[in-house]
Amino acid sequence: MEKTICELFAGVGGFRLGFDRLGSGWRTVWFSQWEPGARTQWAHQCYVRHFGDLPDLRGEEHTGEDISTVDKAAIPGHSLLVGGFPCQDYSVAHTLASAHGIEGKKGVLWWQIRDVILAKRPPFCLLENVDRLLKSPARQRGRDFGVMLACLAAEGYSAEWRVVNAAQYGAAQRRRRVFIFAWRDDTAYGRRMAELPPEELLSAGGLMARAFPARRMDGLRQTELDRDIVAVSDRFAFPFESAGHMHGGTVTTARAEEAEEEPVLLGSVLQKFADEKYYIPMDKMAKWCYLKGAKRIPRTSRNGHEYVFSEGPIAFPDPWDRPGRTMLTSESTLNRSTHLVADPGTGRLRLLTPVEAERLQGFDDGWTDTGMPDRMRYFCMGNALVVPMITRMGGVLDEIVAAEP
Repeated sequence: MEKTICELFAGVGGFRLGFDRLGSGWRTVWFSQWEPGARTQWAHQCYVRHFGDLPDLRGEEHTGEDISTVDKAAIPGHSLLVGGFPCQDYSVAHTLASAHGIEGKKGVLWWQIRDVILAKRPPFCLLENVDRLLKSPARQRGRDFGVMLACLAAEGYSAEWRVVNAAQYGAAQRRRRVFIFAWRDDTAYGRRMAELPPEELLSAGGLMARAFPARRMDGLRQTELDRDIVAVSDRFAFPFESAGHMHGGTVTTARAEEAEEEPVLLGSVLQKFADEKYYIPMDKMAKWCYLKGAKRIPRTSRNGHEYVFSEGPIAFPDPWDRPGRTMLTSESTLNRSTHLVADPGTGRLRLLTPVEAERLQGFDDGWTDTGMPDRMRYFCMGNALVVPMITRMGGVLDEIVAAEP
């Protein structure tokens, strides 16, 4: 089997960089990156600056366009489909034209992934999302992920997932994301996994257990997915845990207690004597102290109900002797979630530099220094994934693909 990749919602290339670092022959044959509403497609420009553009099967370049407008049949064939996509409302309904068809909400990007799977039938898929996907939506917990799993089952795929805190596995950031690995049941890997008891797959035999060893799995439980995806959308609810497996519509889930590797500390990624523009001016210090501090604020809801909004303090400044907090797209703005650190050279409080933001995500220094403004460099890193996590999973995929005919 060739090691070929199609990368959707590619950002600045975290998936591709993670596989390239393996040096084991993975080749990206097509990618897509488009930021809705953006006048300048900074992430796409950054990706192309590093890797170049790629034509489709017609010899045309459509990598910087809305994926919903792309003809999926024109995407080159690939053995691995990858992508990090937003957590959205995945509810579906029957199409007006056919009681047997389904129609997802417009603009929900899961359906673009599903369309590529339908058109190209890749043997393997590796997807990334925020961990709240497993609990969404609040009014019907687990429905959205259930719809995804039901779609995969309907197309002859099995899947496993794991919520991973990157800091537990040697990264510099406490960033929790769910990774989903799906495989076609008719692959050699699929046949092997079908013979394993679910608890063995989750604890030792599956890709996630091999890439992210866990101390143990607790609270094993199972449920069945309805074969009708619309019925799943309408009625399904289930408490998905941080690890799990789906085969033939049977879902097994458990709580994974992550193994703890030596973390990378925030202090180790900091630069000395940063540019003056990153330091906090004294006239802004009181505002930062307020944002970072504990609060109890009386409020009144729209219906007249009075309540107290409260939140605890955030470490101020961020400590050097721990991995960094989760970086958001709002990093560097006057915002409670923005990191503030003491510069190792001056001791003065400042923002992270763009290079430090890249280091938190495991990118090379200067990866986003491609002409985009600092604000967009932070935004792109807040949207990115932690690259070393991809390399870990890619190493296991090397072994899986090697066993395919």
